[in-house]
Order: sequence, then C-alpha cells, then structure tokens
Amino acid sequence: MSSHGIFRPPGRDLFFLPMAAQVTYLTEEGFAKAKAELEQLRSVERPAASRAIAEARDKGDLSENAEYDAAKEAQGMLEMRIAALEGMLASARLLDRSKVGTDTVQILNRVRLLNLGTRKEMTYTLVPEKEANLKEGKLATTTPIAAALLGHKQGETVEVTVPAGTMKLEILEISI
Repeated sequence: MSSHGIFRPPGRDLFFLPMAAQVTYLTEEGFAKAKAELEQLRSVERPAASRAIAEARDKGDLSENAEYDAAKEAQGMLEMRIAALEGMLASARLLDRSKVGTDTVQILNRVRLLNLGTRKEMTYTLVPEKEANLKEGKLATTTPIAAALLGHKQGETVEVTVPAGTMKLEILEISI
C-alpha cells in the first residue's frame, strides 16, 4: 500500500480500494418495487437493447452509423441503471412498520397537518428518499417539511423554512 491509499498488487495495474457501500433504507413495498424494476430491466430491456445494437450493426459501416451509436448509448444508460439498482438492493435495510410509534413524528408515519398561513389541511406519509412521490402524498424525510416535523408531537406547531419563505404547520394527527 502506498502512502496515498492506493493498493498495488504484484503484477497488476493500480486500482483504488472500494469505498464502503452507502446504506439505503426502504420499506418492504419499496424494496419489492425496486426488485421488480431490476428484473424487468434484466429480462426485457437488456435483451431489447442487445437486439437494437445487433440490428444497427447489420446496417453497415459503424463509423457513420448514428443508429448504432444511439443504441450503444442507450445500452450504457441501461447498464448504469441496472448497476445502481443492484447496489441499492445489496445495501438496503428494510424498515419495520411494527416498530414505528405515533408518539412523535418519525419515518413511515402518516401526518395530517394544518398550514396556519393558508388554513389548508394536508396529509403526508414520511418515507425514505428513494420512495418519495408527492403525487401519492409520500414525502422524503430529507425534505425541509419532513425534516422539521421529525420528533415533534401531535398538537405542536412547527416552523418550516422553504424556498417561498417560512410556513407554520400544526400537527393535527400522527398515524401509521
């Protein structure tokens, strides 16, 4: 090992030691969805990309074949997505709903809020970042609103700084 964190095995080129994988927290639903997407990419999309490359290759000179270049680029993007999903699933930790309480706001809670400025009610479920979907009312715990709510109790008012200014939200209900 050199002084720069580089390992040099005998007879091999230089390579860096792998970094520790980042843990990804997922619900069982999110894990199943990611696994299904990975299976779809491997069994359907990957063979389709290979066929597209083969068809483009059959059309002649590869140096001036834009269809071939596009198919190779699409395959590269597909392989990147597959690798990302494989890495995420390998480092995934499942969140156990049975251990989630409702005394304070925490991940996997459904929180009913009242915006004190607009008097409008809203309901969000706080989820891991990879499962966030605002259309479904799933808010990532890393967003300003969710981060401000974490640890607070029903009946408390929370001030949240958002790009549009400051919001005051009252926690009306915490459920699972």
